[in-house]
Amino acid sequence: MKQVSGIHYKTGKAVKVSFEDGVFVSIEGEEQRKELPIIAPGFVDLQVNGYRGIDYNDTALTTASIESTVRHLWCQGVTSFYPTIITNEPENIINTMSIFQEAAETNAAVNQAIPGIHLEGPYLSPEDGPRGAHAKPFVKAPDWTEFQMWQKASGGRISIITVSPEWPESASFINKCTNHGVLVSIGHTAATPENIHDAIEAGAKMSTHLGNGAHVMLKRHPNYLWEQLASDELAACMIADGFHLPDSVLKVILRMKGEGAILVSDCVSLAGMPAGSYHLHIGGDVVLDKSGRLYMKENEDLLAGSAQTQLWGVNHLLRRGMCSLPFAVDLASIHPSLVMNLPQRKGICEGAPADFLLLHQSGKNGITLLETYKNGISVYKNREVCSHENTFND
Repeated sequence: MKQVSGIHYKTGKAVKVSFEDGVFVSIEGEEQRKELPIIAPGFVDLQVNGYRGIDYNDTALTTASIESTVRHLWCQGVTSFYPTIITNEPENIINTMSIFQEAAETNAAVNQAIPGIHLEGPYLSPEDGPRGAHAKPFVKAPDWTEFQMWQKASGGRISIITVSPEWPESASFINKCTNHGVLVSIGHTAATPENIHDAIEAGAKMSTHLGNGAHVMLKRHPNYLWEQLASDELAACMIADGFHLPDSVLKVILRMKGEGAILVSDCVSLAGMPAGSYHLHIGGDVVLDKSGRLYMKENEDLLAGSAQTQLWGVNHLLRRGMCSLPFAVDLASIHPSLVMNLPQRKGICEGAPADFLLLHQSGKNGITLLETYKNGISVYKNREVCSHENTFND
C-alpha cells in the first residue's frame, strides 16, 4: 500500500490518501503543514486531436506515436482522454480507428489512459462557419451503416460522436447511437431550435466546444447557441485557452451550465511545441506565437485550432478570477467524468481510481503541476520543482 499526504483540493484540509492496486483505499486526516501540496483528481479531456507534433488524423499515425502522446499528456495532468478523429475520407477513418484499436490492445498505458474515442464528423453542417476546418467534400448526412463500420474498426471504442442535427435523418441516427451507448454531442451546426429539441428528445447529451464552429454573424434570437445554452439536458464543452472564447462567454457558460460545464482543450498537434511557423496537413501554413495563440499565416484573425491543454485552461479561469480552484479542477476532471459515467467521477475518495495530481497554487498565478499519478503509479514529476531526475516512471 502506498500513501501520499496533501491538502484536499475541495475541503482545504490536510489528508493522507492510501491506495493499492490502482484504487484509493482510505482518505484520512493529516497534520496541517505549509509545505503540503494540493491533491486533486487527474484531468479528463474529451477532445484531443493530437499533441507534441503528433496528429491523430495523419495517415502516418502509429501505435508508438499514440503511446508517446499518452505519456506527454501526463506532464499536463491529463490522466484520461478521448482522441478526436475528425471528418476525413471514410477509408482513412477506418485505418485510424484500426490503429487505435491495435494500440489499446498491445499497450497497457494506452488502454488505461484512453477510455474511448471521440468521432467529430463527418455528419456536420456543410455551411461555411459552422463547418470550421472540416473538409467540405467529406461532410455528409448521418449514415448508421457507415458508422457501424467505423465502430467495428475501433473495436467498439467510439464513445462520443459530434453531429449536427440539421440533417433530416439526424434524430433517428442519434437515437440509434444513444441506444448503443455512444454519447451524442451537438456541434459544428446550423440547426434550428426545433432540430435541437428533436436531437435532445432522441438522446443528445452534450454540446461540442460551444461558441466555436459557428457563423460569424447570427440572428439575434432565436439561434442555435441560445438554444443549447438554455437546454438543461445538454452539458457544454468549452475551450478556455483565452483565444477561442472571450471571458464574457466563458462566464455565461459557467453560470448557465454549472455541473454541466466541461473544460476541453481541443488541442491540435502543435500543442506542446515551441513558437514558430509550421505547415499542417489540415490547415496549411500556420503560426504559433509566443502568447500561445495558433493562427493561419495568411490571416492572423483566423485561428488554426487550440495549442493549449486543460492545464492552461484551468489557469486561465483562475487568473481571470472566473471561478474557485475546486470548481476549475472539477471542470477538467469530475464534470467530464460524470457525463461519460467514468469511475473517476467519484474524485478523491475511497473506491475511486487513484488517478490524481499534486499541485502548488501561487495566489493569482494559478497552479503548477508537481506530480501525476495514474492508477496509483507516479508517471510524471516536475523536474523544476521536484528533486527527481526521471520525468516518467513505470
